[in-house]
Amino acid sequence: MNMPRNGFPDTLVTAARALASGDFSSHELVSDCLARIEAGRHLNAFVSVDAERALAAASAADRRPADERGPLNGLPIAIKDIFCQTGVRTTAGSRMLENWRAPYDATVIERLTAAGAVLLGKTNMDEFAMGSSGENSYFGATRNPWNDRHVPGGSSSGSAAAVAAGMVPAALGTDTGGSIRQPAAFCGLTGLKPTYGRVSRWGMIAFASSLDQAGPMAWDADDLALLLNVMAGVDRRDSTSVDEVVPDYTAGLTTSIRGLRIGLPDDLLGDDVGAEVRATVEATRRVFEGLGATIVPVALPTALAGVPAYYVLAPAEASANLARFDGVRFGHRCADPKSLEDLYLRSRSEGFGAEVKRRILTGTYALSVGYYDAYYLQAQKIRRLIRDEFLAAFTQVDAILAPTTPSPAFALGEKTDDPVSMYLQDVFTIPANLAGIPGLSMPAGMSGDLPLGVQLLGPHFGEGTLLTLAHAFQQETDHHLRRPGAAA
Repeated sequence: MNMPRNGFPDTLVTAARALASGDFSSHELVSDCLARIEAGRHLNAFVSVDAERALAAASAADRRPADERGPLNGLPIAIKDIFCQTGVRTTAGSRMLENWRAPYDATVIERLTAAGAVLLGKTNMDEFAMGSSGENSYFGATRNPWNDRHVPGGSSSGSAAAVAAGMVPAALGTDTGGSIRQPAAFCGLTGLKPTYGRVSRWGMIAFASSLDQAGPMAWDADDLALLLNVMAGVDRRDSTSVDEVVPDYTAGLTTSIRGLRIGLPDDLLGDDVGAEVRATVEATRRVFEGLGATIVPVALPTALAGVPAYYVLAPAEASANLARFDGVRFGHRCADPKSLEDLYLRSRSEGFGAEVKRRILTGTYALSVGYYDAYYLQAQKIRRLIRDEFLAAFTQVDAILAPTTPSPAFALGEKTDDPVSMYLQDVFTIPANLAGIPGLSMPAGMSGDLPLGVQLLGPHFGEGTLLTLAHAFQQETDHHLRRPGAAA
């Protein structure tokens, strides 16, 4: 059992067992988490914390009869500040929504609450989920608990930092181009981007609607399986939600991986990959071979073209989605507008940060008359090629092993003046979003005091296989047991 210095478990599964056996109460566990959040304020992991509401929910969980307790009863979880929660400030990391309180719960919030989870607060994030470092938030940059001079990754920066710092056992994030997997890799966590449509997007503030997907972040595959059991499933309010049977992911964790075929794509192991990351992938391959899996070469020749395609498609969708923030209905409104045009211009100029403005302008340009065929349509063709290459690969293999990121977490401020270099941090994660397939990042090594991650990619609705592979790997290795500040 993983135990922080004060004796409380730092994973959901171990905490659930301890709560069930009466080792401590949910109120005690949540109180400890709140104290840790306060002690770690310098990391800037949270935008808002509702201690009173959280403690009330914990007390209610403690009083709940055993036969009415859900699988997450009394367990504390943090929520990326992109999910609507009734009466709770929901900012998307932006001045535009700095003081907006949601009038309803997102579907994933409903499901977590129904399962008995205690929601501690909203975590910091790159504004409207646009970023790879956690430095684009209106509320300031988030810092990496492993080394606070480095970024935690983005856009789910606060969620990753909160878990890695021991403030909370697990957190919710979103992944549009790698925003769960990349911060999970930078912070030594296990993070899952489900298949597009597996988890409802209803009540999640949209960035790029054909790419956004909610998913969990925690220390290990056991906790991800527990959370995905609750989160997954069709939602009639979300037209992109898929009515596909949800298996018991926890029950499938211990399935043998002997005989499974794992693809290794040379196309994702070229010059873009640092030597330490390449060595980490190779070490992971050897572990899987030792467990009885077969490694098979696969071809993904178009995968690296995903970055330019993504940075046409995602901004185009953002341009449309963010048009609703106009200073009229909700969100930031400029003072004393002189005209309707002035209202629009100043409200949006004041409310949006530099990266959001950059992507809105890029997307609007790509969709404009004369450029649609040259940019947007070509990007869609690349997206289809990438999808088809994954589908072909998955006729040969059960999963694909690849780097999550080209390097370990970079220093704060290192890439803020070079957007292209920043965008290339997502070079290995973006293809899964374009294809709509699931991806899981897990810790697999260290670079000095910073974690290194690898990712597993699977066919549509293949989350169970990815979780089984990750669980098997974590039974053989101790990377997921390492914590910031502990001796290597």
